[in-house]
Amino acid sequence: MRNGPFFVNDTLVFKYEMPAGNSSSRPHSVYQLPDLRSFLRCDVSKGKMLANWTDGGGEGFEFVMGKWQPYFFACGEANGIHCNIGKMKFFVIPFLRRWNF
Repeated sequence: MRNGPFFVNDTLVFKYEMPAGNSSSRPHSVYQLPDLRSFLRCDVSKGKMLANWTDGGGEGFEFVMGKWQPYFFACGEANGIHCNIGKMKFFVIPFLRRWNF
């Protein structure tokens, strides 16, 4: 498991278990949020769903950070309840790689 630092063009892998058939637990999803304000408020209404509740099983869902910018992620199930209550959110600002000439 790699925890960082992260660089532009690195791949993040999101893995999460799907709820069992009779489980009362809620499923997970991955949303990319547009800005810091949405991230702090867990406002997924303007976010983009990257992965639904089935995409995180098995080998997980991969996301490539292709630009030098902040990336804000949150679980968007039930309008962001896991983000708000469970704090299932994080952000990454990838570093630029050093160029060797």
